Amino acid sequence: MPDVTRIALIGGIYSNYHALVATLADIARRGSEATYFLGDLGAFGPYPDRIPELLIENGIQGIQGNYEESLSTGATDCHCGYTDPRDNFYAQISYDYTAKNTSDSHKNWMGTLPRSMRLTVGDTRVLLSHGSPRKINEFLWRSTSPDAFLGKMCDDYQADVIVCTHSGLHWHKRLSGGRHIVNVGVIGRPANDGKTNVWYTMLTISGPKVDVEFVPVDYDHHALAREMRKEKLPNEFIETIETGWWTTCLEILPARERAAGKF
Repeated sequence: MPDVTRIALIGGIYSNYHALVATLADIARRGSEATYFLGDLGAFGPYPDRIPELLIENGIQGIQGNYEESLSTGATDCHCGYTDPRDNFYAQISYDYTAKNTSDSHKNWMGTLPRSMRLTVGDTRVLLSHGSPRKINEFLWRSTSPDAFLGKMCDDYQADVIVCTHSGLHWHKRLSGGRHIVNVGVIGRPANDGKTNVWYTMLTISGPKVDVEFVPVDYDHHALAREMRKEKLPNEFIETIETGWWTTCLEILPARERAAGKF
């Protein structure tokens, strides 16, 4: 792919098809040579079958997240990587709803997705992963990922740019030697900042130069909240969509990221 310079990257979608439609429209307006999703298509929101339909219809390529791995293999939980009982309680609600409402054909399609993807743009090697190149459900947080650790990961996996998602919070670190780690965030729910918009990432590569832009996307979150109520999804999930503050899956957050939120 030597001619690709602008790559749009979509993190966890979490069944938020309203946000996916808005994100794809924004990417089309801005222009990109390629668009990729990084897994976790289901969870949290309603009507999970709408996400594969939109991705397939628009010819968007991507990789498995832990959700796709679990759904395609008939696992009984999402293998999200949580350790706290409350986090796992809500994760199980999400997974059970998604598994029940995802068609067998889409589960089979999820099983065909690769676990990672390598792109070469000129001399720049880009590795797309879900949690990390090491583990599909590894959480990479900015505050707990030292540069030396991230640099070794680039060395171990022979990548100049490692792209991930899973944690739900977007961040970017420039490392020595022109290397980069980019967590693209998610479009499935807000970034725990009191705002209702979500985020995707635009990667621009020009020769050895790599630019990372986090792009905010507004969408009809009121419509999403109404549909979540109709589907009897937890009020805690709906509160996050309506307020921009996480109310679940909080215990996994490191101290600095937890302190930036409301709860």
